[in-house]
Amino acid sequence: MNALKRRGLMYVLSSPSGAGKTTISRAILKNNEDVTVSVSATTRPRRAGEVHGQDYYFVSTDEFREMIDRGDMLEHAKVFDHYYGTPRAPVEQALSNGKDVIFDIDWQGTQKLFELAAEDLVRVFILPPSRSALEKRLRTRSRDTLESEEDIRGRMSKAADEMSHYTEYDYVIINHDIDQATAQAQLILDAERLKRRRLSGLSDFVRGLKDGL
Repeated sequence: MNALKRRGLMYVLSSPSGAGKTTISRAILKNNEDVTVSVSATTRPRRAGEVHGQDYYFVSTDEFREMIDRGDMLEHAKVFDHYYGTPRAPVEQALSNGKDVIFDIDWQGTQKLFELAAEDLVRVFILPPSRSALEKRLRTRSRDTLESEEDIRGRMSKAADEMSHYTEYDYVIINHDIDQATAQAQLILDAERLKRRRLSGLSDFVRGLKDGL
């Protein structure tokens, strides 16, 4: 009897800065051996502790533009005066090998991925429980990232625009509690993996079952 195979899916988590998408992404990666992360390329400076090729591919603006011109990017956008984008080759290789790829990108990148590969895409938007909770998380994080008061105000202002795009996503999680939000994100991933259209060889599998009766 033929074994079933599954094409991987692109699992997008988006949210305003500070709403929890990065924490949830890391938990999903830790708990699923068959999930890999899409490492973005960026022109922003490297922060303390960040590793090239692991956190981001840190490139110059000229290098980034060359990647765009060669068609090496699945999507790209300019955010806070810096460019961010998704290299194409590692994602396509992972999907063809049946591995799921998790993305920590904004709504602009998500729209572009949807235009390219809607059938492979699962879109989840993470919302904070309140504006005050989001601001508190940003201020707590700023102690580590050394962001200024101006940076925090900029992120809070941008959050209003980002949250207006929640209707473009398949699922919405309100992050009251990070453990609960992570569990919900895992449930979504598990359910999407079981969708019939993602399974190859299913017709032959069922035919084999019928022939054996």
